[in-house]
Amino acid sequence: MTTRDEGLLSLRPQITGATIHPQATAEERFQNGTLRPVLKMQNELFIEAFINYATKQKGQFFALTTDKKLTYIENAIHKDIKFRNALKGMIIGQFTLNEYKEYILNSSNLNKRMMNLLIERMKDQVQVLVNPVD
Repeated sequence: MTTRDEGLLSLRPQITGATIHPQATAEERFQNGTLRPVLKMQNELFIEAFINYATKQKGQFFALTTDKKLTYIENAIHKDIKFRNALKGMIIGQFTLNEYKEYILNSSNLNKRMMNLLIERMKDQVQVLVNPVD
């Protein structure tokens, strides 16, 4: 393992609830062993990126009801390709070389898992997505 890989792995939080079962598929193992720790580690960056995104979109997000905010989060991440790709880059950039090699074998399905996990993470934290001007 390279120094970069060792450094990346040492920064990641341990997630006790994300157990990896022997009968789990390769995608489930990747999700629980790589994606969840990376998403948790990058959480503050995702929050700031979303606040910046919402602000640049005329800030309408901040005036919405909670239900509409949840829909907005989902639509922003699913439908805005540029924003989604930026978020994906924040995640993929934290992969070790071996994780990246595993990721490219099934990137389409792993991208779906990645974005769904991120959407749920952002929805769970909707209360911290506040207008920086306030």
